[in-house]
Amino acid sequence: MNTQLDVAIVLAAGEGTRMKSQTPKVLHSIAGKTIIAHVLDQVTELKAKQVRVVVGHGRELVEPEIKAISPSATTVFQSERNGTGHAVQLALADLKATGTVLILAGDTPLLRSETLAEFLVAHSEAKNLVSVLTSQLPDPSGYGRIVRDETGSIVAIVEERDAPDEIKEIDEINTGVYLFDIAALRESVAKLKNDNSQGELYLTDVIAHIKSGTGKAAAILSFDYTETLGINDRSQLAECAAIMRDRINDSHMRAGVSIIDPTTTWIDFGVKIANDVTIYPGSALFGKTSIESGAIIGPRTSLNNVIVAKGASVIESNCTDCEIGAESTVGPFTFLRAGTKLAANSKAGAYVEIKNSTVGEGSKIPHLSYVGDATIGTGTNIGAATVFVNYDGVEKHRTEIGNEVRIGSDTMLVAPVTVGDGAYTAAGSIITENVPAGAIGVARAKQRNILGWVLRKRSGTRSAQAAAKAGATEEKGS
Repeated sequence: MNTQLDVAIVLAAGEGTRMKSQTPKVLHSIAGKTIIAHVLDQVTELKAKQVRVVVGHGRELVEPEIKAISPSATTVFQSERNGTGHAVQLALADLKATGTVLILAGDTPLLRSETLAEFLVAHSEAKNLVSVLTSQLPDPSGYGRIVRDETGSIVAIVEERDAPDEIKEIDEINTGVYLFDIAALRESVAKLKNDNSQGELYLTDVIAHIKSGTGKAAAILSFDYTETLGINDRSQLAECAAIMRDRINDSHMRAGVSIIDPTTTWIDFGVKIANDVTIYPGSALFGKTSIESGAIIGPRTSLNNVIVAKGASVIESNCTDCEIGAESTVGPFTFLRAGTKLAANSKAGAYVEIKNSTVGEGSKIPHLSYVGDATIGTGTNIGAATVFVNYDGVEKHRTEIGNEVRIGSDTMLVAPVTVGDGAYTAAGSIITENVPAGAIGVARAKQRNILGWVLRKRSGTRSAQAAAKAGATEEKGS
């Protein structure tokens, strides 16, 4: 029995008009990968000798994506979309291979390589010239129907637009996945005619041609209809994304990750999560995020290309392109931007934004602060409402904070500036000059009290009434 796949043809030339998008349909993303990437990744697992992708609408965008995913694949341009049969004719035009060819649509991201491999085995064992992968859908609307005879053998595939009412009652549908003997396909596809409601060449008509020549054809039923779902509009895109989400979450949970509410947790394919991580509801993990054991993520947290070390917690926060050290705490309502590196046992607390900065081991930025373009040493505390003033209107400048520094609340650190080891800044200071190690920087005017000001300037107000009641007079003073 030969189960070698000689050629795979992916049909990805459709305009996807129902998506109503400037982006070609196959370039829309699910779980961090484009639709076409999902399909090509599964096809690659079959180790076909040749892969051909028929492209059309948006080829200038689609072809680079195909090259990045499958560098050895050949693209074939279908300038006029005259149907699936025409697309296959183009793909076969200069193909010299013999053997078995797999044909599938480029908009079926849920198909698994395991299912395709089983399909190939069944096709080879039965010695079919053509096999069609079918599925039974709860709602078959929009799909071509599989017509069988009294023995259960496939007779034809009838597109819904061309189907009478009795055919539309059939719930077994064509998934658009086929296996053909290449020679039989080449002979039959050349005979296709466009005498149908669309005026196109239907690949499905090849089934009847092959059977009329006494070739063996079979419809092979897939038992998981979700794998065969295609995407034509945004609603179907969301449906497939939810199924993919559930698959990914199930895989992580079986590997020892606690996902409290899988229906509100979205994880990309590229994310790596160790066992004993807990993810709370409303969280989304994107890109190349990596989370080590014992970490706590969420609720309502978004991580994009973030490294989270062992035992760290990230609560109700948004983090991108950054590193969070072991046993560190982030959140709630924290924004960690690109280039942020938190060392072990550090803290970025409530309403803190950090960008392009390194925070040393054990240092804390507890709340209501902005840290940009800075290096903070170990054991340092940044008081509430501190702002690292890094931008002069033209250029960004860095701030250097030493070890065991205490920055007083409401300090403005106007970069470039350095605060030495063990130094302090007084609350409310605007620091424009370096503070030496062990010193305290005080940069605020001496307080003046202007006596009687409210009674003179705000007479008749409730404040003035309260002041008078407390014994204030209109005398002047400072």
